[in-house]
Amino acid sequence: MTGYGRGTAALGSKSVAVQVSSVNRRSLDLSVSLPPAWEGLEPAIVEEIRRVAARGKVHVEVELTGATDRTDGFDERGVQETLQRLKALAAAHQISFQVTPELLWQIATAGKGATELPALEAAQGPVRSALAAALAAFAEMRAKEGKALLRDFEGRAGALSAGIAAIAERAPHVAPAYRELLNRRLRDAGLELNLDDERVLKEIALFADRCDISEELTRFRSHLEQFTALIGSDGEVGRKAEFILQEMNREAHTMGSKANDLAISRAVIELKNELERVKEQMANVE
Repeated sequence: MTGYGRGTAALGSKSVAVQVSSVNRRSLDLSVSLPPAWEGLEPAIVEEIRRVAARGKVHVEVELTGATDRTDGFDERGVQETLQRLKALAAAHQISFQVTPELLWQIATAGKGATELPALEAAQGPVRSALAAALAAFAEMRAKEGKALLRDFEGRAGALSAGIAAIAERAPHVAPAYRELLNRRLRDAGLELNLDDERVLKEIALFADRCDISEELTRFRSHLEQFTALIGSDGEVGRKAEFILQEMNREAHTMGSKANDLAISRAVIELKNELERVKEQMANVE
């Protein structure tokens, strides 16, 4: 599921900003971007992310913003020492060395703008506070998406229910239709057999047994009830729902293979198409 959250917390004269973002992915893929001196915080950040996300490509970025610890003046002594080292290095390599205004400016401003990071111990509390705020906004955004997905799934579950009801309504008529077809074929072939003939009755009975899909209908309805209950429940839904959808697809495939009826075959195709759309959407759900 997609989501975004940002949180900030004060850290002395600066502030810590934490951003959490995610895009859809079937498994959980975590990445954390931290200032090098704060890399020790990564395990705790990962643990907090795992509490709220089970799927998705989740990226966490932690940065220090605000005022810096630098001064506005130049370190003249430092500039002089740097020039002496450069002059000695040039002489060692027999390179002509000349001080220019551009070089002086580059050396004088090289360290300006650099921010000294507070110690890890001092940063731990503010980072956790900013992370908590970011995760709260992140979870809220994902919850809104979840509600929209729930409405979509409820609509698709209704379509599946209507589809299986149409198949169940047609199923009892398959054997009688075959009986009429068999009778017509016998007449067309010039074979005047009584429909109560034992051979005809046996053929019809065998056909009725082969095309009986009552068990598949029962199992499909049971899976659909489980799916409907699951999507309205709390906790992890995605992987359980994918398993149920897989079983529903298996039952639909069996119905299509056994029914030996054009109307049911068409209804099964629509059923499987709808299941595939639900499966694709379910890949975004935790």
